[in-house]
Amino acid sequence: MRALALAAFVAMLAAGCGGDHSTAPVGDRIVVAALGDSITSGSPGYDPDKTQRKLLGFGGDEHSQWEYWARLKDPRLLFRNCGVYGQRTDEIALRLHACAKGADVLVVQGGINDIAQGVPVATVARNLDAMVRRGKALGLRVALADVLPWNNGDDRAAQHIIQLNELVHAIADRLGVPLLPFHDTLVDPEQPFRMRADWTDDGNHPSVEGHRLLGERAFRT
Repeated sequence: MRALALAAFVAMLAAGCGGDHSTAPVGDRIVVAALGDSITSGSPGYDPDKTQRKLLGFGGDEHSQWEYWARLKDPRLLFRNCGVYGQRTDEIALRLHACAKGADVLVVQGGINDIAQGVPVATVARNLDAMVRRGKALGLRVALADVLPWNNGDDRAAQHIIQLNELVHAIADRLGVPLLPFHDTLVDPEQPFRMRADWTDDGNHPSVEGHRLLGERAFRT
């Protein structure tokens, strides 16, 4: 199910919820629990935690999250942003049940912080696999995102991202869940280990334009 758009995925949900794309009354909403790290939270321009925004003195640009742009494309989607800056997949997993409660869809994203901290790729893949399985066991539709290029990483990190993404794609295939192709959406075709310069603000996270592309292209209905 490599690089699969979510058209059929969300269509199935809509069939269960009923609904009109343009108006999206409350009964037709599709609640999407977006669980992940700073890529999900919207760094560097946005943080879903109001306390963190106050402490940081910034992080209030709601355009700096892919979820914002995905909802503009389909107003039925109501996103719950459960992204936390700096977390590894084992830490993200601890928040799954709280994030997913009452949701229709679970998006699982993570892995780059594990790579940055030297966690073995196989361990990261097992954590992601377990989160997908837990989401499915809760009766949720689950989608899995792969890992973005890391412009500020070294050659070791670049190779580990390649290895992890191969495993992430295999998990999506094996468990029958849609894959969100974050990596290929923002990769620079001239420099395949990097995000394109105008699609990242700091080399670690997408820019607003990068988040827009993730929301409109990687997560599309």
